[in-house]
Amino acid sequence: MEALLAQARMEMLLTLRRAEGVLITLVVPAVLLVFFASLGIAPPEYAQPVDFLLPGMLALAVMSTGLVSLGIRTAYERSYGVLKRLGSTPLGRGRLLAAKVLSVVAVVAAEIALLLAIAAFGYGWRPGGSLLWALLALVLGTAAFSSIGLLLAGTLRAETTLAAANGLYLLLLLLGGIVWPVERLPGPLALVGLLLPSNALAEALRLSLGPQPVAPLAQLLALLLWCAGALAVASRTFRWE
Repeated sequence: MEALLAQARMEMLLTLRRAEGVLITLVVPAVLLVFFASLGIAPPEYAQPVDFLLPGMLALAVMSTGLVSLGIRTAYERSYGVLKRLGSTPLGRGRLLAAKVLSVVAVVAAEIALLLAIAAFGYGWRPGGSLLWALLALVLGTAAFSSIGLLLAGTLRAETTLAAANGLYLLLLLLGGIVWPVERLPGPLALVGLLLPSNALAEALRLSLGPQPVAPLAQLLALLLWCAGALAVASRTFRWE
């Protein structure tokens, strides 16, 4: 356990030491929340723009850390031979991957705290709804996006993972229900958006944190399927070198 926690701390430090990692995980979701909330851009059925935007930015924070940061860093570690060397130490491959996931959880927790503070002190947001359902959605979302990130990192070349992770990030940001409801996207784009894991996570959080919370069972099931599918494929295709 001590080795696992030590490696998790190291993984977290490596994430925070990379300027581009800090930008994508901490800065971008916070800046987008401030930008769109200040403009007042949100569907009319929401009393305050922050009520719609905050769940989307929480989903974006999870996506940024689990998919982009974890995926790209792990891919380059595999390319440089770091994964192979660490996997052959007493730490072992299983605990190495577990440490990476724990580091994602720690960074996501810091992101959530930052976004909640901005929403509360900057825009008058107050906690409401079902925090238990919201927490479950965040846990499943973190697992799903971390699984997708590891799938990319263990299957593709490092340069390809870099392009794929950033491309998926942009796709999920624009079409995945982060800054606008997918139902309001034109034509087939709405159908694509409904199937994306970012929409499942953002919608689960909106349903959970609304003034009249609704159990987001369909969205949680979608996140579980994304996680299980990514893990199943990764277990067959993940390469350590």
